[in-house]
Amino acid sequence: MESRNHIELRTFQEKDFAEVLQLFYDTVRNINSRDYTPEQISAWVLGVDEARMKKALLAHTTLVATSNGKIAGFADMDESGYLDHLYVHQQHQRQGIATMLCDVLETETPAAVLSVHASITAKNFFLRRGYQLLHAQQVERQGQHLTNYRMEKRKT
Repeated sequence: MESRNHIELRTFQEKDFAEVLQLFYDTVRNINSRDYTPEQISAWVLGVDEARMKKALLAHTTLVATSNGKIAGFADMDESGYLDHLYVHQQHQRQGIATMLCDVLETETPAAVLSVHASITAKNFFLRRGYQLLHAQQVERQGQHLTNYRMEKRKT
């Protein structure tokens, strides 16, 4: 679909789910742990409804970024312009993968307004992309409260 350096983007397939799920868990544990407590990280990963996640990835426009045949990142957006997931493997941070994924998803969606519930870790990434911070919110997972940010961007 699109390529930058050795990264290629393609459409998510059901057979990708196990690798995507492991990437999600590893990213939360190794990257998001910079901004959340060990208890919050544990609740985040334990609170995942894997069946719901798989259903969402299959229903939404979902892209995976691959490097040498391995998934380096993934993102999905629903038809309303809501970016549900955006995760990049810890060994592929700061290589432009999240930007590539978002560029394609934001361009392809017909929605006029894009939205995301950004983690503390991802908030500045979305601010740099032109998203506006609407408000901070607390999400409860397994008895822990995690801060994230409701953000929106109007397409021009």
